[in-house]
Amino acid sequence: MRIPGDGRLTRIVKGRLFFARSRGHLSYRRLASALAPARISPYHTGRLLRQTSRPKNRVLAPLSNFAQRLAALIRGVDLGTLGVRRPAGAPLGTSPAGLLSCDGGLPESFPALALELFALQFAANDPYRRLCIARRRTPEQVSCWTEIPAAPTEAFKDMDLTCLTPDERRFVFHSSGTTGQRASRHFHCPESLTLYATSLQPWFQRHLLGDVEASLNGQSIALSMDQIALTPAPATVPNSSLAHMLGVLEVNLGSRDSVFVGRLGSDQFWTLDFDALHSALQRSVHANRPVLLMGTAFNFVDLIDQLELMKIQFRLPPGSRIMETGGYKGRSRALPKEELHARLIGHLGIREDHIVSEYGMSELSSQAYDHSIRKCSEKETGARVRRIFFFPPWARVRVISPETQAEVAEGETGLIQVTDLANVASVLAVQTSDLGIRRGSGFELLGRVSTVEPRGCSLMTA
Repeated sequence: MRIPGDGRLTRIVKGRLFFARSRGHLSYRRLASALAPARISPYHTGRLLRQTSRPKNRVLAPLSNFAQRLAALIRGVDLGTLGVRRPAGAPLGTSPAGLLSCDGGLPESFPALALELFALQFAANDPYRRLCIARRRTPEQVSCWTEIPAAPTEAFKDMDLTCLTPDERRFVFHSSGTTGQRASRHFHCPESLTLYATSLQPWFQRHLLGDVEASLNGQSIALSMDQIALTPAPATVPNSSLAHMLGVLEVNLGSRDSVFVGRLGSDQFWTLDFDALHSALQRSVHANRPVLLMGTAFNFVDLIDQLELMKIQFRLPPGSRIMETGGYKGRSRALPKEELHARLIGHLGIREDHIVSEYGMSELSSQAYDHSIRKCSEKETGARVRRIFFFPPWARVRVISPETQAEVAEGETGLIQVTDLANVASVLAVQTSDLGIRRGSGFELLGRVSTVEPRGCSLMTA
């Protein structure tokens, strides 16, 4: 990959980096049961209830305690101001989380929580402990969260980077690379999956459903929306993190008409059931009910190709929206993001500011989004969207120099490194092979380093 105006960094990256990123996950079945306070994939509810009753060993107990305290903090963070206009004078790159007043909540306690979790993972995760010792960064030597050693995503392929014993590894998320590639493995237990669900919903809701809220008994709630997932159902791809994520969202925020229209082909690659998709879109149009489409970039290219082949064009009801994530997996032609979005707008009649890109991977438990859909005036309709990715208050991103490992200056290019408190059962600091431009506490995504293996859910070059 060439970085405009920065060929030197390109050479350093190609010569020195061996990172990879991924995604993978679980399974799901449509059931109306839930695990309070956040509902996870119902397909696993019975297993989780049985497993959580087992006695915890001395390693898992403190991690479970940390997960419970973090979940309580996440539920206590006031995300109600997100999605509104930034105050005058706030820098463009200011994270929405940084605009909150949390009175001792997550933004203020993040450094201490990160150091606490680092110490727990250092004690429980043998491969990670060896990595830290080799870098001379032990809990006694680290005094700031930015000094916590980050594990490269490539290491998830070669080592069991987990705090869980083999008997505690109830679920595993795999990366979604092409056939023949090694898959990353991110192991989970019931407690870590429950935290995953707690972390997922509020940040997604704020960015994708922030304009469809109503008041019930004085409390602000998000209305359910018809969701069309272009992936296979989680039960079909039980190790796909993306499918599991969409399954959790369908249970918590979807309507009874929500549907998965992806299928697993004989070659194990994802395809679209276009008849099911066409029926779902027609149902939305006839009922004049907005819909939320979610899938990878190659899912949406397949959709565009089918619509063009059949000479079909939809004008979906006002308020319809798209969440796009991932890349092409070599299964379709690659389109630059701007062109992909423009063609989706043309074929589906969805506004540009109702398309949101998600950044996530199987090695993480939190997600970043590049835009928040909100109510806007007619004057603002059609305004160009400035796309900067932000993680929630319980995760922080740094764009680092591969040469010095220090954070780059504002506007400079480097590698994306994420510290995710919700990654309780593995490692909280993850070094990706994705290139980004630092924008305050967020980042503009450029794409992947060209020397790493292409991944099914890697993000396309901007």
